Amino acid sequence: MSNKTPVSLITGASRGIGRATAVALAKAGHELILVSRDAKALEQVQADCQALGALVTIHAVDLTDRDAVTALFRLIQTTLQDKALSHLVHCAGQMQDALLAMTRLTDLDKLLALNVGATVLLCQLASKLMVRHKAGHLVLLSSKVAESGSAGQAVYAATKGAVSSLVKSLAKELGPTGIRVNAVAPGFIETDLTAHYSNDKKQQLRAQISLGRLGQADEVAQVIEFLCSEKARYITGHILAVDGGFSL
Repeated sequence: MSNKTPVSLITGASRGIGRATAVALAKAGHELILVSRDAKALEQVQADCQALGALVTIHAVDLTDRDAVTALFRLIQTTLQDKALSHLVHCAGQMQDALLAMTRLTDLDKLLALNVGATVLLCQLASKLMVRHKAGHLVLLSSKVAESGSAGQAVYAATKGAVSSLVKSLAKELGPTGIRVNAVAPGFIETDLTAHYSNDKKQQLRAQISLGRLGQADEVAQVIEFLCSEKARYITGHILAVDGGFSL
């Protein structure tokens, strides 16, 4: 990298895995660019990361608004000047539990727009900044259900399967430019996305997890931190399961 301090752009940074990742990378000495639709929540995450000594800028952006995302990257390019964008960590996503027969086309469009469309656009714009420095790293969030499937989550699983395929293809395409591409595939993690699950449902899930407990956001964040470190500089094209043995 041309800059000694890594610069990491994190989407979905206001809560859950995105927030935990912001804190983890702040502790690791990264400069942070945090993105979410929730401006107020972002301000709190910014304050928490600044308290850890990180330089943090925040941007309230709807990632399904292509013009807004393009404008964001123009601003980032101007702000960075001669510094490199080291990492894109794309945590923003939407999950929906619905049987196929009950899935509305409007819901399908929303899932595709954020989980797939926004992901492709972010990778395109981030890699354009990175290729100038012949280095960089894209980290995406897939899911355990992308590989194993899940009744009642067919559309969500399909969108996350697209993410996994994108990682493998981009790792081959961007590798010669010095850009790594990886993903983490969480199992059941206790976040806002899973808060609606009943205690009985959570108990059923625990019974399927080898470690016998549900995952926490910081446990996923620590794997992302590793992928963003020099220790992982020869790792690309991988989807790392962080699921406590759920996928066994």
